[in-house]
Amino acid sequence: MFRILTALPETYLAATRFKRRDFLELDALKWEDIAPSSVTNPKIFLPSNHEIKNYTHLMTRIDPKLIDAMIEANKESLAPAADTHSQVRHAEAQQHAIAPIAETISIDEFSKVDLRVAKIVNAEHVEGAEKLLKLTLDIGEAQPRTVFAGIKSAYDPEKLKGRMTVMVANLAPRKMKFGLSEGMVLAASGETPGLFILSPDDGAQPGMRIK
Repeated sequence: MFRILTALPETYLAATRFKRRDFLELDALKWEDIAPSSVTNPKIFLPSNHEIKNYTHLMTRIDPKLIDAMIEANKESLAPAADTHSQVRHAEAQQHAIAPIAETISIDEFSKVDLRVAKIVNAEHVEGAEKLLKLTLDIGEAQPRTVFAGIKSAYDPEKLKGRMTVMVANLAPRKMKFGLSEGMVLAASGETPGLFILSPDDGAQPGMRIK
């Protein structure tokens, strides 16, 4: 029955034409093969040994929420042309307003930087420091490391505990007023306010090298 019915919309449901042919394992679906005058034609039926593929949906029901979203998007696109162009130029300017790219280095130079996955086992405020947080980092060594990071304005220490991040493990220790900093965590920043420490994907373990 599907073999007969599926040939009827062959010309005006072109979007699913090849899906229907693929499902039935047919090269073409012709009206001549299922026309009433050809009921005695053996082509109207699939051969008894003909195999078809497992059924999959030819179409999916449209979610009304998607339609509402499209309508809202079209409303926004009806803004005056001058304003739209101005917004586009402003967005493009923001997109390309990045700090200049640093001088090119070789792969050998880059390989000297030992980046490791680190787990923040503790984070706390530093008395007398305006910008620093004291981080205790586990990178798989026998003893955790202490790193002072200038991210106080962006992060609550309690919310950093247990989080995974990335650190430079072979940076020379730096003696600071508040103690010895044994590395550096990586964070992104730009022209706009905000600091964003880097995090590895799920599954990364403390001590894994990033390369």
